[in-house]
Amino acid sequence: MINQITLTNFRNHISSRITIDNAKNIIITGLNGAGKTAVLEAVSLLCGERGLRGAEIQNLARFNGDGGFSVFATTDDESDVCVFLNPGDTNRHAKIDNENVALAELAKKLRIIWLTPKEDRIFMESASDRRAFFDRLAASFEPSHMGRIARLNKLMSERAGAIKNGADNNWLNAIDTQIAATSVSVAAGRIRYAGEINYFFSSGAVSVNGCVEKLVLEENAMYAEKKYLEYLQNNRELIGDKMVIDGVHKSDFGVFNKKLNLPAQITSTGQQKAILIDLILAHAKLVNIKTGVAPLILLDEAAAHLDNEARAKLFHDLNASNAQVWATGLDANIFRNIPNALFVTCVDGTINNIVMTEN
Repeated sequence: MINQITLTNFRNHISSRITIDNAKNIIITGLNGAGKTAVLEAVSLLCGERGLRGAEIQNLARFNGDGGFSVFATTDDESDVCVFLNPGDTNRHAKIDNENVALAELAKKLRIIWLTPKEDRIFMESASDRRAFFDRLAASFEPSHMGRIARLNKLMSERAGAIKNGADNNWLNAIDTQIAATSVSVAAGRIRYAGEINYFFSSGAVSVNGCVEKLVLEENAMYAEKKYLEYLQNNRELIGDKMVIDGVHKSDFGVFNKKLNLPAQITSTGQQKAILIDLILAHAKLVNIKTGVAPLILLDEAAAHLDNEARAKLFHDLNASNAQVWATGLDANIFRNIPNALFVTCVDGTINNIVMTEN
């Protein structure tokens, strides 16, 4: 968990610091454009990814600044974690306890998951959006998962280039062997995650569907790797410079609402938001029990699409979770019943007021 965070030249924050002390829930309120979501975005960068908005790194620096920024946090084990962009640079960097580290190392330190208004429609959006969302969940449980996906993307690009340039079969066999092995690792990671999360996800069930995942479930990883390699070797053609192969890059995830006995995508907007929050709470429990790390849950516009009953349940469940919760909203009053909360007011990129509620 985070004890203190400092934003310097980040978005519209020139220099903002929040000292959390022992608060379990950090509630950030303010008008639109005040810098609420920017705080959550800064926190989300501390897991080594591109952040909850997926913005280009240069766009995170303050518009009238020098082109650089930093997000510096102290964790509850007294470690210092920092993500920063130097002026004129095009790549972000990371430090842990003032030592330069790879960005991927941050995921071992902080397990962070977020929900924004974009994810509210995750069941209605494209399969690629769902894959990205669930792969991020799987990665916060198993940090190496995203590294495998990045490696697979690179191999796929190399394969397309090799086919386009008429590479010989020995070269293509070598690439296909690596793609098959990496694809099976990705598929197996997704299957493991679905199995683990479903143990804690009492109101729903997660499923993953794809040709490689199906092969793994039919037999085992060795069988899946052999069969998928055969498939790749028999499908070496391009259409418009693009490969036309199936694989884990086309898999899809689904969520079934067990309370309504319906697939989540055909339920109402409010019911989709409720099951999504239940999923995130189950994920937080899974991460905490399996890794021993208390995760961070970031909720942008947390109460959107929820009626009073659903909102009361959300706040009760959040407080009962073993996670540090960061939530934003326009109106502080809707959060008034949350105990052990730190209320932070944002005004034009400035932390204007901090109030701690009782336990």
